[in-house]
Amino acid sequence: MRVLQVMAGAEFGGAEAFFVRLVIALDRAGLEQRVVIRSHSERARALREAGIEPVELAFGGWSDFRTPSALKREIRAFQPDVALTWMNRASRMLPGGDFVHVGRLGGYYKLKYYRKCDHLVGNTEDIREYLIGDGWPAERAHYLPNFVPSAKAEPIDRRQFYTPDGAPLVVAMGRLHENKAFDVLLEAMARIPGVYLWIAGEGPLRAELEKKAEVLGVKPRTRFLGWREDTPALLASADVFVCPSRHEPLGNVVLEAWAQGVAVVAADSYGPGTLINNRETGLLVPVDDAPTMARAIQNLLEDVKLRRLVARQGQQAFKKEYTEKIIVARYLEFLKSVAGKTDEDAP
Repeated sequence: MRVLQVMAGAEFGGAEAFFVRLVIALDRAGLEQRVVIRSHSERARALREAGIEPVELAFGGWSDFRTPSALKREIRAFQPDVALTWMNRASRMLPGGDFVHVGRLGGYYKLKYYRKCDHLVGNTEDIREYLIGDGWPAERAHYLPNFVPSAKAEPIDRRQFYTPDGAPLVVAMGRLHENKAFDVLLEAMARIPGVYLWIAGEGPLRAELEKKAEVLGVKPRTRFLGWREDTPALLASADVFVCPSRHEPLGNVVLEAWAQGVAVVAADSYGPGTLINNRETGLLVPVDDAPTMARAIQNLLEDVKLRRLVARQGQQAFKKEYTEKIIVARYLEFLKSVAGKTDEDAP
């Protein structure tokens, strides 16, 4: 079975990071792939280090005629059984051919970009329901969750970010965007004296959030780390991980915290609210509620027994449903089924 993977992603993002993880994991599982990405030196380097040589294309705007032509050449040369496209632009620009076209969605995107697809995959059950509710045939709408790295990382030396070794540390991560509600987390931190905060991520609100931290008086104990590639190590350094998002379809970051055995506090938006059993695998608080978030963080920091319990139970939930082995097996079974392959054809 041959699968063409096409990613026209942004410079940074959770979908882009998962794409790289999945491609490498499928390669380890023996799947024959051709990988095409929007030109990105770091993404290409990560793939090459895993022994995968990507094809880099521009994926420009409507006047970019070279990318579709190049994709057509790749299709002719590789003759895929399945083409899996990531992001609107890749799904729109992929030429037709004698293969099954699958679009992968990590959000509630407009279906007009995916009309050329034969099947659509959402990484949450809710995205699948959204697709069906918007008119996509139920038998061609599928749910396949993400996985995150499971190897236990070594904590980062806190002094690297001017953080005292003995200070309580909260870690958060994600794009610095209104949906992620880091403004609410900063307001919560203002209610918890002596606690340090690391925020890993980049985005359009960085300057605004740094200003807000200054106004709230938490700037001296808040560190904006920028986009990081060492997520497991950052999480392993934390006492508590917080996901304050107003809107979070899946909650990859929750899975990553669980994998590292870190206790989680999350706003009860769709993704984290679906993943977490309150006071069992994490603590859920109302969206946009800084006082309740502050109390939940303080509760975990003060109650070591509770913190260890929810961390352990979160890690157990991860191992049961979201490991690489489990999710890769589901992807291979899905790809085999849409391609009409038998067990003998699969890797």
